[in-house]
Amino acid sequence: MDKKNPRIIILTASYGNGHLQVANSLYRECLNRGFENVNICNLYAESHPFFSELTEKLYKKSFTFGKQFYKLFYYGTDRMQHKKLLRWYYNYGFKRLTSLIQSESPDILINTFPINAVPEFRRRTGIIIPTFHVITDYCLHRLWLHDDVDRYYVSTNDLKSKILSEGVVESKVVVSGIPIRPVFSEVEDQKLLFKKYRIPSEKKLILFLAGAQGVLKNIKETCETLLQKTEYQIAVVCGNNLSLRRELVPLVEKDTERFHSYGYVERIDELYRLASVMVSKPGGITLTEATAIGTPLILYKPVPGQERENALFFNEKGAALTVRNQEDLIDTIHSLLENREWQMSISTSLKSLHQPQSHKKIVEDVLLESDRIIQSNIATTKTVNKKLGS
Repeated sequence: MDKKNPRIIILTASYGNGHLQVANSLYRECLNRGFENVNICNLYAESHPFFSELTEKLYKKSFTFGKQFYKLFYYGTDRMQHKKLLRWYYNYGFKRLTSLIQSESPDILINTFPINAVPEFRRRTGIIIPTFHVITDYCLHRLWLHDDVDRYYVSTNDLKSKILSEGVVESKVVVSGIPIRPVFSEVEDQKLLFKKYRIPSEKKLILFLAGAQGVLKNIKETCETLLQKTEYQIAVVCGNNLSLRRELVPLVEKDTERFHSYGYVERIDELYRLASVMVSKPGGITLTEATAIGTPLILYKPVPGQERENALFFNEKGAALTVRNQEDLIDTIHSLLENREWQMSISTSLKSLHQPQSHKKIVEDVLLESDRIIQSNIATTKTVNKKLGS
């Protein structure tokens, strides 16, 4: 392995935006170090494009119409013991991965999605390529676990303890935090940001994050009620949901001073810094971003699966509030915004979970551990050859 320019493949998948964001964070850190042979591979999309596109659409529907189906899938696969199903999952994408390894000869493989074809490659072929899993949520799903993963990078000590309870040795688990964009670590002038977004600074701002795909529901009705019953300002980030943005146009036209609607916002950290409270779905990346800024957080209608498990963790830590219907959401927003001490308590709890510079920690540790693994493998090979020659 060329330490100054290692060949790295970062494998990911498009089930939610978080896995791709983490892959991109690690990719940019590698580029910042001057590495030229780094690639991101959406393995399932490349190996099974039709089936991948279909399952991605079903995943998005799980936030609205297919909650019970996704619940069965998520918790069922977490406890999956059926050997034929496990064999199928381990084989999914394996052919494309093998082709990729043969053509690229990577020194390092990094997973930001539980693609077990990656560690399975070592088990089947005996070829040792340092393999790393970056877990992108605050909960454990057992599909992340495999005997031939060299190291896991996790968000918290709690998650590390869960992995250790599954029989993984402690040296294999590093509490690194989840990588997010470096802009969340920058210091910004709040007054200039209010001017940039043309948001008055005198009134409290409620920020609704509909998600990259705009999956937060009942936003229009909630906003109408808040505009009628309170003096708060509202900003809604619609993501890629154009129909939601169109639906909100009448509210913008009716109250341009208090209601603000946006599509996809590249510098979403700037809106976090302006908000007095934030309403969102509990995705791993959004939660991590919130820990960096400390904006009091309300989690709305988490669906069964990693969303629910993430929400439970943040609630237990006092770092968020969870509500499950529109009436409770409106009441909770009002109660929180009128209680400064409560806001500060949530903000402090959020910031206590923050792990700064996660992308740097992970890449640095991956390089060190990869070198150790490669050197150990070389030493083992020499020992075996010596014995065979004696």
